[in-house]
Amino acid sequence: MKITVDQVKCTGGGQCVLAAEEVFDQRDADGVVVLLDPAPRADLHDAVREAAMLCPAAAIRIEETP
Repeated sequence: MKITVDQVKCTGGGQCVLAAEEVFDQRDADGVVVLLDPAPRADLHDAVREAAMLCPAAAIRIEETP
């Protein structure tokens, strides 16, 4: 799995952090998403998918890799 985020689209909702705190964080200044791990380990994949689904701005993109 490879993850990218669009910080311009991000609205700072924080749902990604709640769903996958090991992969996502937020900037203190404005709450915009910060990607901590663009290629998380397999046991975090479900949480990352949930984070992407919950994102109100659709700012998280997931590329499934074999």
